[in-house]
Amino acid sequence: MGMEHTAIRCGTLPRGPKNKISDVAGVTVGHATVLGERTRTGVTVVLPGTDNTFLNKRIAAAYVHNGFGKTLGTVQMQELGTLETPIALTNTLNVGLVHDALVGYTLDRCAADGTPCFSVNPVVGECNDCTLNDIARRAVHAEHVRSAIETASADFVEGDIGAGAGTLCYGLKGGIGSASRQIEIDGECFTVGALVQSNFGRTADLVIDGRRVGEEILLRMAQAPFTPAQVDKGSIITVIATDLPVSSRQLYRILRRAGVGLAQTGSFMGHGSGEVMLGFSTANVRAGAQSFDTCRFVRDELLNDAFRAAAEATEEAVLSSMLHAKSAAALDGTVYPSLADFDLF
Repeated sequence: MGMEHTAIRCGTLPRGPKNKISDVAGVTVGHATVLGERTRTGVTVVLPGTDNTFLNKRIAAAYVHNGFGKTLGTVQMQELGTLETPIALTNTLNVGLVHDALVGYTLDRCAADGTPCFSVNPVVGECNDCTLNDIARRAVHAEHVRSAIETASADFVEGDIGAGAGTLCYGLKGGIGSASRQIEIDGECFTVGALVQSNFGRTADLVIDGRRVGEEILLRMAQAPFTPAQVDKGSIITVIATDLPVSSRQLYRILRRAGVGLAQTGSFMGHGSGEVMLGFSTANVRAGAQSFDTCRFVRDELLNDAFRAAAEATEEAVLSSMLHAKSAAALDGTVYPSLADFDLF
């Protein structure tokens, strides 16, 4: 779907083998896309592992850079510093239905494992896809969430699929994008991966590797029936995964650097754009009922490469979401082209 993004140069750190968030061992991603007359939407899930996340909580964090959004679950993530369900992404008006589906999924998983569950904190992010999708239909249902979870894999598709089916980015077709970076600390190799649901940005602001591509696109499309995005609004959800052993506080610091990656693509994170960063580490699992946990954490002064990795992976994930997406028509008939259509590389 779309073109590969190997021609894009974002930073200096080496990519992971798949150049996706799933380069973090155990992480998988699944989609369910809902298409029909006036319907173009879906759900995307990020699973931190194949086990029961409720019983094997990952250290996690959430950072809200600009809070024009309807994300659920961040309050407890910030307070307790753990993740206990897959992370699901969908459209704005489907957040509640997807949240309920994650509750049902967790209850069933715990029942199968013989463990009672009386409270659970599903994490759901969203972008508003109302330009391409009749969002009031709330077309994403529990079966779509289950399907996305059941079909999740490490080799997942990017572009206009799942939660990215109806999104726009810099006035072009947006979607789901991913990238990863590898770092070395004291002889050990670690991975930082990013996945985005891109739905933000003003066309003129788009920058790729320092090149003002947005302005070039406006010039090329000056005589075409093209409706550029005039305002930076619409939101972007960024999910960061890593196998680096970090505390929730340290992970929070890493998440904040995802904003550097967004800025590198040209965003100034406008008033109407919700920038929400969610993240987890697979290195330390909170499991069992013991009174004390023993964890290994990297020293703060060695986090610089992880900061850089989060920024680089987020920047490339945004561009990947656009390059893998195909052009799409809005509800009013306006066609939004793919970044890949412009032969810029």
